[in-house]
Amino acid sequence: MTADIALWLIQDGVTTGAIYALLALALLLVFAVTRIIFVPQGDFISYAGLTLGMLQLGQLPGTVYVLVGGGALVALLDGYAAWREGAPRRLLRIVAVNLALPIALALLAAWAAPRKLDAPWLMALTLALVAPLGPMLYRLAYRPLADASVLVLFIVSMAAHYALSGLALVIFGGEGLRTNAISDSKFGLGVLQISAQSLWVVGASLVCMAALWAFFERSLTGKALRATAMNRIGARLVGIRTALAGQLAFWLAAAIGAVSGILISPIATIYYDTGLMIGLKGFVGAILGGMVSYPLAALGALVVGLLEAYASFWASPLKESIVFGFLIPVLLWRSLTSRHPAVEDEEE
Repeated sequence: MTADIALWLIQDGVTTGAIYALLALALLLVFAVTRIIFVPQGDFISYAGLTLGMLQLGQLPGTVYVLVGGGALVALLDGYAAWREGAPRRLLRIVAVNLALPIALALLAAWAAPRKLDAPWLMALTLALVAPLGPMLYRLAYRPLADASVLVLFIVSMAAHYALSGLALVIFGGEGLRTNAISDSKFGLGVLQISAQSLWVVGASLVCMAALWAFFERSLTGKALRATAMNRIGARLVGIRTALAGQLAFWLAAAIGAVSGILISPIATIYYDTGLMIGLKGFVGAILGGMVSYPLAALGALVVGLLEAYASFWASPLKESIVFGFLIPVLLWRSLTSRHPAVEDEEE
């Protein structure tokens, strides 16, 4: 391997690592707030990339049917709960948020698709269509089991992933799509030819990370999420609605997944099941960070991106095995160095 090749691989690793870092942050956020290992995180990448691709082709994306159908189910459940609790005033808000808003977004997509608007508008519309799927998924699949064990929640996550993946196959088909690049420009830096799209990916990832930091450190809502992550019972005692915190965490996770899909779709063909592998690599990065620290999770995801780039050069057929196999020594080391509290047997 020459120095030039090493630099090219570093460039590729940093670009993909930036995407993995976003996903690692989203996975860590959801796990910290709700104790859910959010396997469907990668599905939002597929939904966003395919939605944007269909909009650029002038076709109505099938995402609108999932959005309206999911909103109708949520409205039915929440409306029934409001009726049983004798709170008819909540019905208007439930209908407006879960029915009227998704239908309005679907009509907007139907209007915008044949007109082939400029890229920024289509990206914003894609984000608006995909991000609400997160809180809908939380309400339908996770909220009824909020107090279940981590294992049960993980099984639910697997079921949710297969449901979303199956829906994606039905509404998008089995063929992949690649969207138009934000910019086709390239910049020379020594032996490197850095594409503007790569700079967009890295820059947008850094902006999202900075926005998340400001949200958690400076806003009252972000501090409420942090409090829920540290102590759910204590958060409830001081008046924080943990169900609303979980809903917000899922909205942020879906939005991050949608942004990741928009950024990566011009440099990789997106299929209905592409997001799973990308999401798992973000999960590897979060584990490398210990599932406790956002900066360490981002750093771990960057390591995953670099490892994948070099593994692709040395042993391309085995790159996935190398990336996931790298977890074994890390987990062994953490198991040996962490302190496990002793569990005393209860006396009868």
